[in-house]
Amino acid sequence: MALSQLPQLGFDEAGKIMNDPKIIVALDFSDHRQAIEFSRKTTPELCRLKVGKELFTSAGPALVEALVNSGFDVFLDLKFHDIPNTVNKAVAAAAKLGVWMLNVHAMGGVPMMRAAREGVELADQRPFLIAVTVLTSMSPADLRALGINTPLTQLVDQLARKAIECGLDGVVCSAQESPGLRASIGESALLVTPGIRPEWAAANDQQRIVTPQQALSNGASYLVIGRPITQHPEPAEALRLITESIS
Repeated sequence: MALSQLPQLGFDEAGKIMNDPKIIVALDFSDHRQAIEFSRKTTPELCRLKVGKELFTSAGPALVEALVNSGFDVFLDLKFHDIPNTVNKAVAAAAKLGVWMLNVHAMGGVPMMRAAREGVELADQRPFLIAVTVLTSMSPADLRALGINTPLTQLVDQLARKAIECGLDGVVCSAQESPGLRASIGESALLVTPGIRPEWAAANDQQRIVTPQQALSNGASYLVIGRPITQHPEPAEALRLITESIS
């Protein structure tokens, strides 16, 4: 998909994307109140927001709609992975919430990813649809324990290629894998990279991590950052520091 065709982005006269903050803050909270309180400490001009499984299970679609109505671009990170018909309907329902981006598991297979693409097309304003390749918490040893002997980088590349072939807009991947994926799936594909940790932050349970500056240099489109911001004593200050470091 050409950049001029991508949904929900503004362009200046030179064709460059405007109002395109690179940081997606993962709302690692357990309830509606905490998420809304955090959203009031920042602005849509500084970041986008990610709603994952814990928060969505607790707060439901109402929270997503509240964040969207506040002007935030929302990445609904539910990693749909089911039979094609179920994923088609789930993706269509999620798109109607007005989200900016949502995702599926590439391991769900080609028919499932194609069904997901058909589902987002039903929305009045189509969100980005991306695929998870291999979770950034997984190491090569974790894959071998599951009987998957394909080298991690090769597996990520294979899954990413299939996602693009199915018409998806990009993939979730480690920023360590971004340079190879840029060469493999092209410059227009979105690379959304979790496992981002500023130099001053703890790694927590992420295995394949890089700094925000390294991630963008490696070709990442957007950076998912959670605990270094949300669990910081001054979340707004943490976001400011990271934003300045990549400006």
